[in-house]
Amino acid sequence: MQSADPQPDSLQPAVTAYRGTAGDGSGRGRVVLAATPIGNMGDATERLIGLLHSADVVAAEDTRRLHRLVQALGVSRTGRIISYHEHNEAERTPELLDLVREGATVLVVTDAGMPAVSDPGYRLVEAAVAEGLDLTTVPGASAVLAALALSALPTDRFCFEGFLPRKAGLRAVRLAELTSERRTMVFFEAPHRLEAMLRSLQQEFGSDRPAAVARELTKVHEQVIRGSLVELLQWAQDGEVRGEIAVVVGGAPDAPLSRPEDHVLEVTALLEDGMRLKDAVAAVSATARVSKRELYAAVIASR
Repeated sequence: MQSADPQPDSLQPAVTAYRGTAGDGSGRGRVVLAATPIGNMGDATERLIGLLHSADVVAAEDTRRLHRLVQALGVSRTGRIISYHEHNEAERTPELLDLVREGATVLVVTDAGMPAVSDPGYRLVEAAVAEGLDLTTVPGASAVLAALALSALPTDRFCFEGFLPRKAGLRAVRLAELTSERRTMVFFEAPHRLEAMLRSLQQEFGSDRPAAVARELTKVHEQVIRGSLVELLQWAQDGEVRGEIAVVVGGAPDAPLSRPEDHVLEVTALLEDGMRLKDAVAAVSATARVSKRELYAAVIASR
């Protein structure tokens, strides 16, 4: 996700010292994936600040946003800046790998959050690992985790689905695959497409599915709206939604446990086909996941 312009000067930390060096003393090059603030510049880590100052090369998704970031943090750059985004990843990846082989530290940053998570970076990671080149990360702010933590939905098991397809048909296909997903789901969405997305979620998951919309996380106008999908859709329809958006949706509810009595007719149908009672009960209990003994008793009681 892209971040807004840096916060007003009054909200910026005073950064005067740098920690970290371009390399680790071994003379080997490396790729460093660094998380950048998703809104509040105060979330920049000391390691990020040090590497922005000292890295040999900074591969940035948007060089203009990088300039605003380093200015907001008070960083003086010493390395070369290379544009690295979804439209030039294929051609730029070999160039960055060459630099790493020559011993350079290549710092990869995106507009906000962690590179390679719904942002450029995966192609470079894949290629670096394939060659056995050094690769590390500088963790930091994450819109995915921030939205999940604030959603008030279960966090013990979750999955990240990124942006849904823009076309309604493809979006419906993707959501149909997720209708039985038990884990909490996190999505990204553009504000002007939020209403259509929530309508699709309601159609596929049902009106009562709990969810949350998190917007402008860590920024001055941070807001988290929690409720059912139908309530969130109504909220989105009532006014113009702005800012960066993350949508968190509760997983599918557990299927109700079936009773042995619910499967008597299945056993009866197998008996009519000539199967022995013992075998029919065993076959149905295996697929229905009910006790053979209790199912047998239910069949006998129904006669």
